Amino acid sequence: MTNEELTGLIKEISLVSFGKPFRHEGVFNSRLRTTGGRYLLRSHNIEINPSSYEKFGYAELEGIIKHELCHYHLHIEGRGYKHRDRDFRELLKETGSPRFCSTLENKTRRRPAMAYNYECVTCKTKYQRKIRMNTDRYRCGRCSGKLTMK
Repeated sequence: MTNEELTGLIKEISLVSFGKPFRHEGVFNSRLRTTGGRYLLRSHNIEINPSSYEKFGYAELEGIIKHELCHYHLHIEGRGYKHRDRDFRELLKETGSPRFCSTLENKTRRRPAMAYNYECVTCKTKYQRKIRMNTDRYRCGRCSGKLTMK
């Protein structure tokens, strides 16, 4: 599906579900990671994550578009368009839009391993660091001894 086809689909869903025209653009944004789509306040465009369409299909795409159109129409009208606003939650119910999209990926990220190990020459205290440090500039916090890289 191209961006032009997406824009046409958004316009169609807007007219059918909301009875109001969508006058801006819909684009696919592959940089979106944890969300299905987003409404941009300044440009009034709607961005959709293409992987949500590929992974879950048309029904999920339609739900994401309806959700973002709720933000769009309420913002254009000057009403409460944020997730916590009553106007937004009521419009979600009226149009049958989902509050959340299906989970795309696991949000937990692996912590990087401690790459640099240092040891005090005097008291043998061990230090682990993610970033390399200059041992000439730093000393042991316990005894002020010299540090060496292990």
